[in-house]
Amino acid sequence: MSMQKYSVNQHLIETLLAWVKSGEIAIPEIQRPFVWDASQVRDLLDSLYQGYPVGYIIVWKNPNVRLKDGKISEGKKVLIDGQQRITALSASLVGQTVINKEYKSIRIKIAFNPRKEIFEVSNPAIEKDKAWIPDIAPVIQEQIGLIKLVKEYTKVNPDIDEGHLEKVITQLKGITKKQIGMIELAADLDIETVTEIFIRINREGVTLSQADFAMSKIAANEQHGGNQLRKAIDYFCHLAVAPEFYSHIEANDSEFSKTDYFQAMRWLRNENDDLYDPSYSDLLRVAYTSRFSRGKLADLVALLSGRNFETKTYEEEIAANSFEKLKLGVFDFISETNFKRFLMIIQSAGFVDSSLIRAQTPINFAYALFLKLRIDSYKPDEIEKYVRRWFALSLLTGRYSSQIETTYEEDIRQIDEKGFGNYLKSTEEADLSETFWNVGLVQALNTSNSNHPAYLTYLASQVRDGVRGFLSKGITVRSMIEHRGDIHHIFPKDYLKKEFGLRRAQYNQVANYAYTQQEINIVIGNKSPDKYIEEVLKQCETKKSKYGGITDIEELKKNFEENAIPVKFMEGELFEYMEFCEQRRKKMAKKLKEYYFSL
Repeated sequence: MSMQKYSVNQHLIETLLAWVKSGEIAIPEIQRPFVWDASQVRDLLDSLYQGYPVGYIIVWKNPNVRLKDGKISEGKKVLIDGQQRITALSASLVGQTVINKEYKSIRIKIAFNPRKEIFEVSNPAIEKDKAWIPDIAPVIQEQIGLIKLVKEYTKVNPDIDEGHLEKVITQLKGITKKQIGMIELAADLDIETVTEIFIRINREGVTLSQADFAMSKIAANEQHGGNQLRKAIDYFCHLAVAPEFYSHIEANDSEFSKTDYFQAMRWLRNENDDLYDPSYSDLLRVAYTSRFSRGKLADLVALLSGRNFETKTYEEEIAANSFEKLKLGVFDFISETNFKRFLMIIQSAGFVDSSLIRAQTPINFAYALFLKLRIDSYKPDEIEKYVRRWFALSLLTGRYSSQIETTYEEDIRQIDEKGFGNYLKSTEEADLSETFWNVGLVQALNTSNSNHPAYLTYLASQVRDGVRGFLSKGITVRSMIEHRGDIHHIFPKDYLKKEFGLRRAQYNQVANYAYTQQEINIVIGNKSPDKYIEEVLKQCETKKSKYGGITDIEELKKNFEENAIPVKFMEGELFEYMEFCEQRRKKMAKKLKEYYFSL
């Protein structure tokens, strides 16, 4: 018979708010910025006033940990779901400030109209209207007594019945006596079980990731500086996308501004590179994998709780050590030197634009690998080569397309056991056989998905090799990618649709794509390939440019070769479209093989 995994109880709102104030319920300080609109706060209060249900909050009790002196430290309750509601109640009923989406500290004032018994977000017009109580927080907190309030209100609203007003105000003050359900998850549950319970209980079906649980654990532990650590992770990720928020953090969070974390991320205030904009989940995973040599975030949650996997007990020393290692990992990640050196390595592999990096998990592991190899004192030139190759390998083989954590865990374990050079060699022998290059990769390129990792890696190889665009004399593929140039259909799509009735998935094959200058693309239009290629060849005879600036036949051949286009196509032999695509896929795969082993 299975044991009950959680308990459900009803608690007064005033009790919950008291628990929050005392720290019995730990709300991570910026577990999320407060994202509700003020109108949602108003609606929550109206529901409570009317006696409507407002859902459950979910807390997960931290396990009790054994201290060095043998005593047991009782864990707090960590708020897993319901932060927005609790924060809304604290803001509107207690008068606490909240941090909004722009990381500004604001007050949310909710007004109440006793005559109509309605709530509204306070504004200048309401504050001037005598029919409204412009801010209910002082009333709820009894900063003004009932008798005095009734007297003052009736003085400016003489037509209202005092008895009715007293009844309404009493009902308003009674909001804190309303009950809200609390689901308390057992302390000994593992992360997977907690996640499953959350999904089943939450009426919206919102899935919290293991990173969400880990971040809640971090922020709730002020003893080990978890609250500031959590801020560092959140702020860095926000600044990476919006550097202008640096001044907002500096102005609104003076305590954090004094920390070493803030000093370490100061460089972001003038940084606009968007090649790698990590989320908090990405940062957490990279820091964890590089410092702990593990891949499963569920284990991080356990370690931060002090879990001893051998004795199955919780120990303060393990929790303390785990927080210190994680802090080191975060500092590694946000270091300007580390971050920029890593990006230079990625760019040196041809990935110079964020449009070429659509999958986040391979670049996350690449950064974790970079940091780990630095920690393990590998030589800089070795690190560059290894990171480039592993990143390209993981993209070409789809290494992290599924079972991400399991694969991370296995890779990092093997690197520790074998050393990276040996592990890379064995992985290449297993995954990059001649069959892969000649068959598997060719099949992978049989796609209309222009974001397919194999195709994006092919474009990166063109960037690295300085390839010029199709029929271009001097403009490179790199320049066109960085300035959002045109992708040309070598067999124009209108031609394929009208002449052969091909569908989108057929004429949009990546083997039919080539970067070219807009003016060349326009001149080609929907001409059949034999027609415009004939004119390109004539251009080489007459030396009069029409399609780009190439007027030499040998230079044209080189351009075709650079773009993996069969030379027979240039020689006037009209390929059947499907045959052309098949021949080009083989040439693209060959280019990718040459590219990989040049890294």
